[in-house]
Amino acid sequence: MARIPSTTAPEGASIPKRHPLAPIVGSKIPSHFGHCFGCGDLHPTGLHLVAYAGAGLDITAEFTVNENHQGAPGLAHGGLLSLAFDEALGKLMWLLRAPAVTGRLETDFIKPVPIGSTLHITAEITGQVNRKVYTSAIGRLNSIDGEIAVRAAALFITVPMDHFMNNAPKEYLEQIAKTPELMAFVDPTFEVNP
Repeated sequence: MARIPSTTAPEGASIPKRHPLAPIVGSKIPSHFGHCFGCGDLHPTGLHLVAYAGAGLDITAEFTVNENHQGAPGLAHGGLLSLAFDEALGKLMWLLRAPAVTGRLETDFIKPVPIGSTLHITAEITGQVNRKVYTSAIGRLNSIDGEIAVRAAALFITVPMDHFMNNAPKEYLEQIAKTPELMAFVDPTFEVNP
């Protein structure tokens, strides 16, 4: 039986350095794709999650649960909450300027998240070993100091930008070409640890 990868940074993991060209502290981290269900402004029923760069290897993010996000009547769907955390934790890669894919995501549901509530997420990078980047996050109800509703941790694997570019639809490539902040992230000279 294959070993399940952990989302906890192993002993000896390093804390990576924030890339000098990472988003400025307090700035909004752009959506990687306008139609992304998690962070895209153009998706009609998406989360419209917004994230901001922190001072270190951290970000804050938030989204408001609406009727399109229900699982049980009046409550956010658990899978949708996992999506929100995958999106928020993935935004951390902007701080490293490293394209990455989710290798594993663990989500713990502590309290129900009702429609109309805003989930405030704080996320951070907890370690790195070669291409593996370890992350964790906490989601609080209705304020940055509210009750903890969800916890998550994820393992991301850095990949060459070609992983995304070779599979991107023509429309996406055209959108990137028109968006300076996305062109900066798609820079093919990004360093990816071996």
